[in-house]
Amino acid sequence: MKLSLEISDEQASRLREAAERLGVGVEQLAQAAVVDLTNQHAADFEAASDRVLEKNQELYRRLA
Repeated sequence: MKLSLEISDEQASRLREAAERLGVGVEQLAQAAVVDLTNQHAADFEAASDRVLEKNQELYRRLA
């Protein structure tokens, strides 16, 4: 999927600086940030659901 977005001049400048510092292209850095963000939410959800299932395991067993 191709995505187009507008960011402020200040954000664009910081993005370019970060990309230069890391030795990658601006597009590569933006894509990596999106991938990291979307993966983090999935991992956070899985961790939370695992905690709930583990915490309530005995209750679920009794209700079954």
